[in-house]
Amino acid sequence: MSLKRCLFLLSRAPNRASCLRSTVAVIGKGSAGASTVLRHCTGETGASGFISCRNASSSSAAKPPDTSLFVPLHVKATDNGEGSIGAELTQPLDKSEVLKVLNRFYKRKEMQRLAAENGLDARLFHQAFISFRKYVLESDALGADLHIILNDFCCDAGHVDDLYPYFMRHAKQIFPMLDCMEDLRKISDLRVPANWYPEARAIQRKIIFHAGPTNSGKTHHAIQRYLTAKSGVYCGPLKLLAHEIFEKSNNANVPCDLVTGEERTFVNPEGKQSSHVACTIEMCSVTTPYEVAVIDEIQMIRDLSRGWAWTRALLGLCAEEIHVCGEAAAIDFVTELMYSTGEEVEIRNYKRLTSMTVLDHAVESLDNLHPGDCVVCFNKNDIYSISRQIEARGLECAVIYGSLPPGTKLAQAKKFNDPDDPCKILVATDAIGMGLNLSIKRIIFNSLVKPTVNEKGEKEMDTITTSQALQIAGRAGRFSSMFKEGEVTTMHRDDLPVLKEILSRTVDTIETAGLHPTAEQIEMFAYHLPDATLSNLIDIFVSLSQVDGLYFVCNIDDFKFLADMIQHIPLNLRSRYVFCTAPINRKQPFVCTSFLKFARQFSRDEPLTFDWVCRHIRWPLVAPRNIKDLVHLEAVHLTLDLYLWLSYRFMDMFPDANLIRDIQKELDNIIQEGVRNITRLIRASETNTSSGTGTDAIPDDDIPLHRTFPKDRGLNAEDLPEARQQKQGQRRIRGSKMLGYRTLDTKQDGSLSSRLVQEGLLSTDLLEQLQREWAASQANGEDPWKETAGSGRKINSKGKKKNK
Repeated sequence: MSLKRCLFLLSRAPNRASCLRSTVAVIGKGSAGASTVLRHCTGETGASGFISCRNASSSSAAKPPDTSLFVPLHVKATDNGEGSIGAELTQPLDKSEVLKVLNRFYKRKEMQRLAAENGLDARLFHQAFISFRKYVLESDALGADLHIILNDFCCDAGHVDDLYPYFMRHAKQIFPMLDCMEDLRKISDLRVPANWYPEARAIQRKIIFHAGPTNSGKTHHAIQRYLTAKSGVYCGPLKLLAHEIFEKSNNANVPCDLVTGEERTFVNPEGKQSSHVACTIEMCSVTTPYEVAVIDEIQMIRDLSRGWAWTRALLGLCAEEIHVCGEAAAIDFVTELMYSTGEEVEIRNYKRLTSMTVLDHAVESLDNLHPGDCVVCFNKNDIYSISRQIEARGLECAVIYGSLPPGTKLAQAKKFNDPDDPCKILVATDAIGMGLNLSIKRIIFNSLVKPTVNEKGEKEMDTITTSQALQIAGRAGRFSSMFKEGEVTTMHRDDLPVLKEILSRTVDTIETAGLHPTAEQIEMFAYHLPDATLSNLIDIFVSLSQVDGLYFVCNIDDFKFLADMIQHIPLNLRSRYVFCTAPINRKQPFVCTSFLKFARQFSRDEPLTFDWVCRHIRWPLVAPRNIKDLVHLEAVHLTLDLYLWLSYRFMDMFPDANLIRDIQKELDNIIQEGVRNITRLIRASETNTSSGTGTDAIPDDDIPLHRTFPKDRGLNAEDLPEARQQKQGQRRIRGSKMLGYRTLDTKQDGSLSSRLVQEGLLSTDLLEQLQREWAASQANGEDPWKETAGSGRKINSKGKKKNK
């Protein structure tokens, strides 16, 4: 190496003093000596030196990250003028020789092992090498130091292992998390969530657990203490429950405010906060001091999606007394959780106030329904079908399901409860399990199978749990209703022993509580990984997160779904995070489209005014003519909910909340009118479908409109609707059998007509009518598939269409 080259490298070296001592020894030693001094001067110690640079403080117990989540960044070559210097000091690189050098480096097992010790597993090592090779071969101007050392290798000087520091430098550029892995682990350490709430830890709280089944009076006793306190907060799982406590408090002359995600109601005319507040559990404040707090339905702390809200309330509420209400299955867990905070738990057990009997016979036919009956279904298809069949028998029925607005649910509940109203039958989903006071004599399970979401966020059909069965069955024979004794049974005979077995089991004890990363934690993550998407940030966070045996990280699929949807829209991280926590139903295409438009308008700094929203939803809307219209109105109502939710987080950008609330009330009345006439809407849908004048098939909100599959596998046979249908067997078609449809075995008859009858989309009467029309057309010598002359097309003898 020439003295000129050595002096150039010396001028760039961070340890120039030691380099000066080495300069004399460099002269005359050739390229190998030059490479040695180069590594010494630039602070690169080679492969062997990196062994001592490993982070010895990293915990061996920490779980390895899921490196499949690490997305490599694209590194562009920057021309800083050194490329020409490197070529001037050596010579232009022979890219074919450089490729051979790089391939020798890649095959070195020692390099792969050393890279693994520094965070690059086989997957990352391969991705980093591909990126490094592309960078070296396609860059017109490499850094002088890299250019020189590659030239030395091409001249058979030095060892290929000396390329390792430059490879690692590039790897850390495309995988920046490698340089800050310990920091990321500390940020995502969720092992002591009690320490997140210093205000609560600063006081000595008294925990009182009111344990008992449905209709045992446990919540009533907690609310009595809440009403006598100087200040209090009620935290419930539903808006309906919060609204019920809000009204009960104010009727008892205890001023109480209402706080939900979409609504703030202050009873003080000047807008001052009252001493009491009823809220949905996600909205409770963990910094406001109270005398009494009530946490309802504590068993939901294990919910895979919302459990984090109960964990936050239980650990973080600043109240002298915290009254926890729920199933006895949560007693041991809550006691253990409070042990970690040094707080004792007082247990108060309650028994059911009225009796509940499991009948020995199934209903078997809608002809056997009686006043006070509630038929429970687990999808809207069965709701629509059964309600139509009930009214065909001259009976009126009320309908309640999850996607109905709260006002409509209350109106239907009032109609069913009114002793002077001819409506004596209720058809509902498990939405009746909480939040509605209903005068039910007998609960009838139309099915015992419902869609569930497993720990991986995948949807599957499963038999209801004991907890779910007790929650629903417990609605029969409420203490405050006209029926003092409750009964429960099934619609189908062979389901009854299954129900009895489910109800006889002990409810599974609660063992873990949910957690969810906060906006602050994600912001700290983003500081270290500024180029990662929000969806990727949350994935890496969960991958690195550490929780002890009492906790789990809640399902984040909905969050990631929204994050991916708006990733292309320019938003700051905090705003993006808030948008992605919006409680929307991602199975509703109109709601998702509205969410996207809201985010895009927000990013342009253009306020979403009342007029803008009216144009978007095409207000004013008319009463629904069929089921499809009704479902759309429900989606519009959810869209207005989304606007109100965002208006409390971005008041300046969503300024017309009051006007939106006014039209939402009008829309609620329109939906109520549609639900009152639901059988007429069903008939209209069936008429349109059978006559071919429309596509108003009865929707089912339990099945995603756009199903997605894991990226690591293709579409398998069991993913097809027919395969799922066969897998579920005859239990899946019981709703159709009860309605008078003929049951066909798809294994024996796989025709289209058989499947349509089996799925309840075609009745046997309609099928027979089609067969008669076919036979008549054949007898008359007509072509039943021939189109009319007005269509402009005809079918030739070979079955192909051709234009006239």
